[in-house]
Amino acid sequence: MRALVKTAFTLDREKPNVRTLLLAALALTPTFTLADTIAWPDLPQTCFVSGRPATSVDVDTGCAAFLINVQGKAAGTPIKLDIPQYALHVDEATGKETPVIIIQAEENGEIKAVGYKELGTDQLGAALLREVRLLGTQKPT
Repeated sequence: MRALVKTAFTLDREKPNVRTLLLAALALTPTFTLADTIAWPDLPQTCFVSGRPATSVDVDTGCAAFLINVQGKAAGTPIKLDIPQYALHVDEATGKETPVIIIQAEENGEIKAVGYKELGTDQLGAALLREVRLLGTQKPT
């Protein structure tokens, strides 16, 4: 069964990982001080999805960034992560790091995805788990 994802982003199971070299280079590079220069807000006390799959209501209210469905039924399984938590989304093509707060983490088959809110804009986004650097639940210093 192929998972359908309700979001502006498509999580494609068949897309080959063509940026392995770039990711390896980024992993070997020392962590930049970007996290140190960001005015990180407190983590939200509500409006996130933890310990369960997201619902249409979660997506409609902005408390989740995506919904995994198979044949019209919820098919996401929660990933064991602290939600919410601070993170940096790392663009695979450019290496650009964007500060975010993870509000959701689910998997279906080999796909592990997170939903997030960008700092400063509150724009929702979705990414593969490998595209984020998790920073934990304490404000980065």
